[in-house]
Amino acid sequence: QVDLVLSGGGAAQAGDSLRLSCVVSGSPGRRTVVGWFRRAPGKERVLVGSIRWSTLGISYEDSVKGRFIISKDSAMNTIILTMNNLKPEDTATYYCASARAGESWNSPDTVWSQGTQVTVSS
Repeated sequence: QVDLVLSGGGAAQAGDSLRLSCVVSGSPGRRTVVGWFRRAPGKERVLVGSIRWSTLGISYEDSVKGRFIISKDSAMNTIILTMNNLKPEDTATYYCASARAGESWNSPDTVWSQGTQVTVSS
């Protein structure tokens, strides 16, 4: 079982960069995947990207490819989401989550962080 603590976020102007950090405590297993999600006002939660804990395989949702970067700080057990060239449509509450590879993010075993607000103004 892992626990997730999310930090970062805040307000930004279009074109700015922000960084979110997701500290993973506990014992992430070999099949652990950490995902970044966001929920914009009035919309459903969307997977922004994910990283495999052990292999560092990374995937991104199309709207953030080339702008968002997911990385891992192994020394700090932290998954980082660097958001570059922010757009107003990136405004949302962001979450990180941990699940086992191959399982649904909707599984009751998925662990979620608290949310953090990112607001991008034009």
